[in-house]
Amino acid sequence: MNIFDRIKGRRKLGKGFWKGFGTGAIICGMVCFVWQSATIQSALWYIMPFEVGITSAAKVNLMKEYLDTYYVEGVDEDMMNEYMYAGLAASVEDKYTYYLTADDVHAHLNNSNGYFVGIGVTISLREDGDVEIVSLVEGNAAESAGILAGDILEKVDGLLVDDIPFDDLTSHIEGKEGDVVVIEVYRPSTEEYLTFDVVRQAVVTQSVYHSMMEDGMGYILITSFKDNTYGQFMEALEDLESQNMEGLILDLRNNLGGLVNSVHQIGDELLAEGLMVYTEDVNGKQEERICDHEYLDIPFVLLVNENSASSSEIFAGAVKDTERGAVIGTQTFGKGLVQQLFYLPDGSGMNITIQKYYTPNGTSIHGTGITPDYVVELPEAVETEEGYVIEDTQLQKAVEILAEEMNM
Repeated sequence: MNIFDRIKGRRKLGKGFWKGFGTGAIICGMVCFVWQSATIQSALWYIMPFEVGITSAAKVNLMKEYLDTYYVEGVDEDMMNEYMYAGLAASVEDKYTYYLTADDVHAHLNNSNGYFVGIGVTISLREDGDVEIVSLVEGNAAESAGILAGDILEKVDGLLVDDIPFDDLTSHIEGKEGDVVVIEVYRPSTEEYLTFDVVRQAVVTQSVYHSMMEDGMGYILITSFKDNTYGQFMEALEDLESQNMEGLILDLRNNLGGLVNSVHQIGDELLAEGLMVYTEDVNGKQEERICDHEYLDIPFVLLVNENSASSSEIFAGAVKDTERGAVIGTQTFGKGLVQQLFYLPDGSGMNITIQKYYTPNGTSIHGTGITPDYVVELPEAVETEEGYVIEDTQLQKAVEILAEEMNM
């Protein structure tokens, strides 16, 4: 019963009045105490809560006024606003939909373009909450300092990673060229906590690496799909073809994804004519990505693992559904969503999930991932004189399968 119901339902004073007098006196004393310790306005609000209509804007302004007036430490209004915007984006409860500050937008664009100032690492938020360094840019600062793929990031410049929102973590790692950032990691292979002073440097992201293996087998590793990935891929492909490549191993392990346009361009070079992937938005509108009839028609196998996500899974789903080649490794990450960055007038932005994607057979892999044709786990690291080494049983299986397809 609210306060208005109590007023409407009150009765004439009778013999019950004196019975409740003592209790009333105590309550009165408590109210007087409240009035003594705060303003009359805040005390009335405390003892007389009631509901009235209020607009969202008015409610926000009132909350700000209370914080400005009463919060004991004082308020940083800019920070208050940033958290308010972030909370608005977080209300949809999708970790891939989030608010970006102007600095975050700048870093995001640099990362997508394949150029940034940092230490040359790719990080991933694992299901257990740890932040793993999944890959390093060859020849760049982190690799030179001694950081390894598989290290768990613990601190950046003394700040605990657990205290930094994952979406803000990159901006802490990146910075001004020539400055030192202190990186602390936990290395599971040796159960050590290690600290590295890493000098930030300009990084033109090399996302494609290749080599010619024995028996006419070519190998291409793609670490992410950025604006410059397709050009690097074509250079690698042309170099391998000049060496008489007869079969190809494409490695998308630890590739967290990236631009859909980039993976579509590469798919168009390796997949047969037909549907590669289609997406569907909130209105049910579908958009198809089609590969044309011109492609490199040679034996082909694909490597994936639990860190193959998003655009990598688009490619893997197309390879599996069309039976273009064998998929080898472990269950992929399971991110079947497409995001788009929307810019706001002050330079900030919102990264919003706008579509779900489906493999050519109409399968949504979000939350489940893609099961390889050949599930192969990597063994534990083995200590040698050169350090800890992991035998790449997945690559060995890829070579074995590709050899069969090449009739060797």
